[in-house]
Amino acid sequence: MSIGLYVHIPFCIKKCLYCDFPSVAGGEELYAAYTAALCREIAGKGGLLSAGAVDTVYIGGGTPTVLPADCLAAIGRCLRASFTVTEDAEFTVESNPGTLDGEKLAALRAIGVNRVSLGVQAFDDAVLAAAGRIHTAAQALEAVAAVRAAGFGRVSVDLMYGLPGQTAASFRAGLERAAALPVGHISVYGLKVEEGTPFAGLAAAGRLALPDEDEEEAMYDLATSWLPARGFARYEISNYARPGDECRHNLKYWRYEPYIGVGAAAHSFWQEERLANTADVRDYIGRVTAGETPVASCERPDGAVAMAEYVFLALRTAAGVSYADFAASFGRGFPERYGAIAAELSRRGLVAAGQDYLRLTAKGQKYGNIVFAAFLPG
Repeated sequence: MSIGLYVHIPFCIKKCLYCDFPSVAGGEELYAAYTAALCREIAGKGGLLSAGAVDTVYIGGGTPTVLPADCLAAIGRCLRASFTVTEDAEFTVESNPGTLDGEKLAALRAIGVNRVSLGVQAFDDAVLAAAGRIHTAAQALEAVAAVRAAGFGRVSVDLMYGLPGQTAASFRAGLERAAALPVGHISVYGLKVEEGTPFAGLAAAGRLALPDEDEEEAMYDLATSWLPARGFARYEISNYARPGDECRHNLKYWRYEPYIGVGAAAHSFWQEERLANTADVRDYIGRVTAGETPVASCERPDGAVAMAEYVFLALRTAAGVSYADFAASFGRGFPERYGAIAAELSRRGLVAAGQDYLRLTAKGQKYGNIVFAAFLPG
């Protein structure tokens, strides 16, 4: 058995105005203590895989590369000492322009990182500033060049649409810049104004000037048509890749495969249970240092919920739901369980059914939340 391993680094230089991810700005005084606690949790989790191996590692955040090079190196050494990591494992680290230097890139190479995901978001300085990003478009280009020069063969960039001050024209210019870079993977996410973020406060006060619905839809349509025409196949709703450059780790989530998460706010899907660590960084450090579990919640989805989760995760991918895989996982035929729902969604043009699969149509990809909600138990 092979599984994925997720490592959460909950620190950023500055919180972006739209971000509701579990991370804290600053926190330099906690870096060493957090690294020590994280390594202790990693060592404790290593025994879970005595008969298996890790074939994907993903260090996310936050911004993992705000940590000093020695902390990154310590985490990597602990991972490899505690788990059997396959020789061909995909090993990703997230980073943001402005947080990388030669020493950190060398440390990442030394621990076996072979894929870097850069949070670029836009190539328009005004849009970046309005979103609270710490870098410029020029720094984003420099970061890609530095990562490639350091020997990382696989590079991904994240882009966003629907940001304040953004237009379809400026978004297209960003797509063109991204596709011209030596990258094999591009993720494209639409802005969601999440509760509790600065953007939500600005929106409530009537001070958040966002593109209108037609402009935002035009940006979505640009991404879904322009990137595939340039060789970036849409293999998941928000992700595009050249052949062979799909993110193997994230595919585990969408395929309902097991993974272990370590660090504050990290989630695991293990032995049909979903576990979540405490999101509070100091609480996490305190618990692990005291020899206590950092797990704050644990649930085992019942049959109906588990089947629904399986379906809408699989439908996010271009491959969709395999009836054979569904039956192998749940002992029930997909048409038997969801035939009426699938027929109605097909009538509305949201899904396409084959002899042994169900997939989203282009319309279904645009209105995915409608499709996913249809499978939730009543």
